[in-house]
Amino acid sequence: MKVFTFRRIPTWYWGFAVTFFFLLALAPGAVQQMQQASVHKPSPIYQGNTAKQQVAFACNVFWGEEYFSEMLDILQKENIKVTFFMGGSWAKRHPDIVKNIAEAGHELGNHTYSHPHPNDISKEANKEQIIKNETLIKEITGIKTVLYAPPYGEFNDMVLSAADELGYTTIMWSIDTIDWKKPPEDVIIKRVMGKIHNGAIILMHPTEPTLKALPTLIRELKQRGFEIVPVSVVIQ
Repeated sequence: MKVFTFRRIPTWYWGFAVTFFFLLALAPGAVQQMQQASVHKPSPIYQGNTAKQQVAFACNVFWGEEYFSEMLDILQKENIKVTFFMGGSWAKRHPDIVKNIAEAGHELGNHTYSHPHPNDISKEANKEQIIKNETLIKEITGIKTVLYAPPYGEFNDMVLSAADELGYTTIMWSIDTIDWKKPPEDVIIKRVMGKIHNGAIILMHPTEPTLKALPTLIRELKQRGFEIVPVSVVIQ
């Protein structure tokens, strides 16, 4: 007759076993959470680095060619660089102005080719708008755009995803001059200086009141200690 003896299982073994089965039970949920965390969801940028006393002008361009000569002269005199988000159909009609902007050292961004409502067209159509404009700007200047300003400031997850998949960062603004309504120049100045902050992205367009307000804006920003830089610099 055999006599069976049982060894006492060490306490650490039980602890290990319980922990192992507990982790095993949690594994499916943990994997799902990791998968969800790994999904990249792009977001627009409304302002830059608030730790630095810098601001940027973001000028959207689909009209206003008559103001560029004087505008570029002012920027050159003040030795500042800004970001022009170019509209493709406008750039096609005015390649010389686009070249002048690039040769002056200003930053070029992408504002689509024909200014559609981004939310109203498909993802592929959004990509086509960006690519067509990118190709045109590169043909004119040799520069590949990487910043995207959606027309009307309009976007949803699909629009953001379309830009992101093409390697673009979507740029919005923190201060709006609302200059497309062509208010008096002093209204534009008050709108900007009344809300100015570190990292501000200031939206503007090439309009007559903007042109008139620009020298005063630049002077007052400098007097307050702000450095005016392109958008790509302020968001660093």
